[in-house]
Amino acid sequence: MNLLNYIVWDPDPILAHLGPLTIRYYSTCWLIGLLLGYLLMQRLYKQQKLGDDKFEPLFLYIFFGILVGARLGHCLFYQPEYFLTQWDHFIEMLIPMHHMPDGSWKLTGYEGLASHGGVFGMFVAIWLYCRNMKVKGWVVLDNMGIVSGIAAMFIRLGNLMNSEIIGKVTDVPWAFIFVREDQYPRHPGQLYEAIAYLIIFLLILFIYKKKGPKSVGTGLYFGLCLTLIFAFRFFIEYTKEIQVAFEAGLPMDMGQILSIPLILLGVWSITSSFKRAKALEEKQEK
Repeated sequence: MNLLNYIVWDPDPILAHLGPLTIRYYSTCWLIGLLLGYLLMQRLYKQQKLGDDKFEPLFLYIFFGILVGARLGHCLFYQPEYFLTQWDHFIEMLIPMHHMPDGSWKLTGYEGLASHGGVFGMFVAIWLYCRNMKVKGWVVLDNMGIVSGIAAMFIRLGNLMNSEIIGKVTDVPWAFIFVREDQYPRHPGQLYEAIAYLIIFLLILFIYKKKGPKSVGTGLYFGLCLTLIFAFRFFIEYTKEIQVAFEAGLPMDMGQILSIPLILLGVWSITSSFKRAKALEEKQEK
């Protein structure tokens, strides 16, 4: 195996230092993804004449819902033996700091966010938003389905810059050697997902442009987003190394297990969207 044939990957995960603050590529990619999602969602709200007073609170609901859900998802799904066994580890789950051996606390940022947890946190945030702002849930879910792919793409690019969630050893010519991990060529699973999520985003956006704003609120776009993203996630897991040791004893890894209910929810949303679309057409004709 000639290692010179592969892509050597060893970027500094830190983008810049601003005094005592450290800006990482990972957090920057998260913010870029959320910003693009915010701007696109704002445009969708205007097209659908939902009003700025309905839109402005949405970003805060979604931001904190995804952040809290992603953090808790990582801690509870992937490292419960660490975060639930000592009081200081439990606190680390809630704040972006690490308890050092000398008893001091160090600001580290949230080291560990799980996409499945972020999705569940988003569901809770949308439920609270719809209840408080009196907006129809299917409208918000469909709009999230249209924009989510672009945010997911940038999150996976952040994982790539962190050299995390690496793939299995392979001899494909586009393999990456993640220097901070080892010297073996591996599948760049993060890049596979980023490219797939971009394609899914463009596909759903194309369908929306063809069908128009009146098609929002049936659950079609929400269902397409869940089904396509998590079906791809399920199969791409076969190219990845396990993230935590206990997954070695499971028939499927945790990412696949958590993807199954989301795929089923997506398929149900698509199949039932046609009934809701018919009901909306009948309502508009009256």
